[in-house]
Amino acid sequence: MRDSDLDEIRDLALFRDMDSEHFQNLMRGAYHQTFPPQVTLIEEGQQADFLHVITEGAVEMFARWNDRETTMAIVRPVSTFILAACINDAPYLMSARTLMPSRIVMIPGADLRKVFASDPIFAQAIVRELATCYRSVVRHAKGLKLRASKERLAAYLIRHAGPTTGVARFQLPIEKRLLASYLGMTPENLSRALRLLRDEGVAVDGLRVEVRDLAKLAAIARPNPLMDGAESCGEPDSNSHIRARIGSR
Repeated sequence: MRDSDLDEIRDLALFRDMDSEHFQNLMRGAYHQTFPPQVTLIEEGQQADFLHVITEGAVEMFARWNDRETTMAIVRPVSTFILAACINDAPYLMSARTLMPSRIVMIPGADLRKVFASDPIFAQAIVRELATCYRSVVRHAKGLKLRASKERLAAYLIRHAGPTTGVARFQLPIEKRLLASYLGMTPENLSRALRLLRDEGVAVDGLRVEVRDLAKLAAIARPNPLMDGAESCGEPDSNSHIRARIGSR
């Protein structure tokens, strides 16, 4: 494994403060592999043999039931996935596949549990990571259950627009089919919601998005710190810059 990769992994909050010898022991049994797009890395129901750390690319977490499929999350560098299943030595609850050429570090679950039992600093970091991701899941579930499709889309666009005082221009990080699934919509409903947002100053060309008035978008989504807060496993906080902008109007 490259030293630069080790440095990136070591800098993750999960590993940052743990004992150096324990970190080396974890990495000694780890594999670092490159995968092409659309490779299924794990299948839900399989035993969790490895903790995965993505260092390059993007991975879709998804689930299937009764001939249906939905996107649960998109994981980007540098971050972990399937931590809870590894700690519990339990089956995966989600499947994962690469969306683009990706490099993945795979840390044996048995080694992870051994260090978890012997390194209290590492154990605390794992608890914090699991707590943060649990709260992120609750926030996302609240958005799916309490917001209409147009409101969910507006909230998502606000998160990805970032803080700006003028026109916000950015690119959607995933294709629209995956975005629709993540937001609990059909592709047709997503297209309809995008059309409805045109009157609010949102223009979309492929994956390119332009938001001319974030305050109008915020009036639709009504960002709430209990739904759109900072604890979102890598998603930007959607509230602070919007609250400031609305307050100035």
